[in-house]
Amino acid sequence: MGLLTIIRKNKAKSKEIRILFLGLDNAGKTTILKKLNDENISDISPTLGFNIKTLIRDGYTLNIWDVGGQRTLRPYWRNYFESTDAVVWVVDSSDRMRMDDCQSELKGLLKEERLAGATLLVFANKQDLQGSMSLEEIRDALDLKSIISHRWIVHPCSAYTGKGLEKGMNWLINEVAGRLYWSGILSTTTSTNQGGAIS
Repeated sequence: MGLLTIIRKNKAKSKEIRILFLGLDNAGKTTILKKLNDENISDISPTLGFNIKTLIRDGYTLNIWDVGGQRTLRPYWRNYFESTDAVVWVVDSSDRMRMDDCQSELKGLLKEERLAGATLLVFANKQDLQGSMSLEEIRDALDLKSIISHRWIVHPCSAYTGKGLEKGMNWLINEVAGRLYWSGILSTTTSTNQGGAIS
């Protein structure tokens, strides 16, 4: 019995998925997480360390780590990489000025060996704001087409209204479940390109 088979069998018992929420500060990571958990989002302050949430979705236990995105905190992201099954990269679609910074941080992240093979969901947050970037603009600004090491998708959402959050998370769960437990549902995304898609 191979090591991968043993790991898969152990994971299958608990059906747990470890998810890392990352992105630049003010992207909306904590707001998204609170919205997914039906919590009040009227008073949210910047995350100075990390938050941990456990959500149950479709029979899976999602252990979510939401880590602060301020520049001074980013070097500490690597402390949370171990055993990560998926990364949710949250982008402020209205913050055109910091897209280069956003791309640089994401590219560095995906080179990390401990994140090898992790599924990547890019939440294009704040789509409800006027003048926000389109999914295609975000895909190109982040140079996602060059990513062939991870399955990825760009999904529109609004942490404020909650629109798109469940659909994006459903895609993520299906992708990870299919890889870890052989029980994921086939994704119904379109515009697939090099292991990625725009939803």
